Amino acid sequence: MRSDIDIAQECQKKPIEEIARKIGLSRDDIISYGPYMAKVPLSLSDRLKDNPDGKLILVTAMTPTPMGEGKTTTTIGLGQALQLIGKKTIMAIREPSLGPCFGLKGGAAGGGYSQVLPMEDINLHFTGDLHAVTIAHNLLSAVIDNHLHQKNEPELHPRRVVWKRVMDMNDRSLRSIIVGLERAGINGVMREDGFEITAASEVMAVLCLAKDITDLKERLGRIIVGYDSMRKPVLARDLGVHGAMAVLLKNAINPNLVQSMEGTPVFVHGGPFANIAHGCNTLIATRMALKLADYVITEAGFGADLGAEKFFDIKCRIGGLNPAASVLVVTKRAFELHGIENVLKHVENIRQFNIPVIISINRFADDTDEALLHIKKVCAENGVEAVITDYRESGSAGGPELAEKLVEMCKKPGLIKFIYDTESPVVEKIETVAKKIYGASGLELTTAAKKDISQIEKLGYGNLPICIAKTPASLTDNPKIPGRPTDFVITVTNAKVSAGAGFAVVYTGEIMTMPGLPKKPAAMEIDLDENGEIVGLF
Repeated sequence: MRSDIDIAQECQKKPIEEIARKIGLSRDDIISYGPYMAKVPLSLSDRLKDNPDGKLILVTAMTPTPMGEGKTTTTIGLGQALQLIGKKTIMAIREPSLGPCFGLKGGAAGGGYSQVLPMEDINLHFTGDLHAVTIAHNLLSAVIDNHLHQKNEPELHPRRVVWKRVMDMNDRSLRSIIVGLERAGINGVMREDGFEITAASEVMAVLCLAKDITDLKERLGRIIVGYDSMRKPVLARDLGVHGAMAVLLKNAINPNLVQSMEGTPVFVHGGPFANIAHGCNTLIATRMALKLADYVITEAGFGADLGAEKFFDIKCRIGGLNPAASVLVVTKRAFELHGIENVLKHVENIRQFNIPVIISINRFADDTDEALLHIKKVCAENGVEAVITDYRESGSAGGPELAEKLVEMCKKPGLIKFIYDTESPVVEKIETVAKKIYGASGLELTTAAKKDISQIEKLGYGNLPICIAKTPASLTDNPKIPGRPTDFVITVTNAKVSAGAGFAVVYTGEIMTMPGLPKKPAAMEIDLDENGEIVGLF
């Protein structure tokens, strides 16, 4: 099987101006980043506001294996297939994080003949959006420590600072650190701190959920950085730095336009993880795509218990989106690990939001027809339609049947139904997601979690949507339990308010916001050859 990077480097890319013309944009409407990448200015939204919205289709998955089941490949392949059958289509996906690129999972630009191009640039530094998020976040971190050192007003208790630092790399050694060491206070106030990965930053969530520049700045100002001695929250705007943070994000807020292997336009913008954040691309890119195309294919991270639930309950609620259909990616290896009951639970999860769903059985190179037909048969016997697709090896030709069926499904979209009322108590919202989406029998709250939730409600943030951080490897909070378990409880360890993003984050099990590297990181295979070409990236 040929590698993704070999296939990508042999593809003849089209000039980005040609891709822009496919969605009705001229050269003057885009800001080029070289011949094959561009940003589309947010200001264009005003010109597009009267355009009718296209149909929004979500790609999600069953509970995945550690290597992933090919949601992005399916998203890109499906978009190409819709283009093949004559539909004006845009894919709207997340930007890759350098952490997985150099870690275990690899990049996030699709695979084989269903990739976004230029694959190397997108998987690495791209247009600098993740770097902008990183530096905007860390500017606030630096101002916080300077605020403590200078003893500025308002008072901020050094042991009640909740804002950590971030970097776009997996590095478990930085999860917990001490700052301000040595030289009797000259290096600042000594306190405990730590790093999270950039995708987990609230600044990333703010960027992904902001509606425009004004909303971005207001959301940045609402970020809680810590508390004073009376446990009153101290906000980023109290430190006077949210304007400077917005300046650092002034280019990052503009969606990135690239192309697929077959020249289908793709927006790649924003990159939060669905296990520790809300896991969707930016609202701005999705809305813009809906104004520019008849069909918009987007994705949400990991299984439907994480990315899809947050896409519906957070992104669609905040952004007023109404998806027309959903695709559930199933693979032979995940099916063998988790079984049909896991697939059916994810189908049930999507249908609870009143969204129709169809299964895409994503073929891998060593899968046999017999095994895939068996999965299709079992799905049909349980009342859910499935289509075998081979987008990696065949591009658009690997699944026009799925595209045709989705067009029919999208003709009569219903209205999305959220599974909880935001005005419900926080614990009730958590319990609703745990029972309805995970299949849990109940919750167990640690003493710290009870205290955190009580504080959230006391401060007036109890009416926010909830974003549950949980392992993607299981419907439970234990990554070692496969399938569709029953009679289990979800342990809530702690919670916090992401007031800028507009949700409350609830942590379960032993979830980490700074991943570690595997025994043999992908970085060990990535290199630059004598011609300056990147090799080993996948």
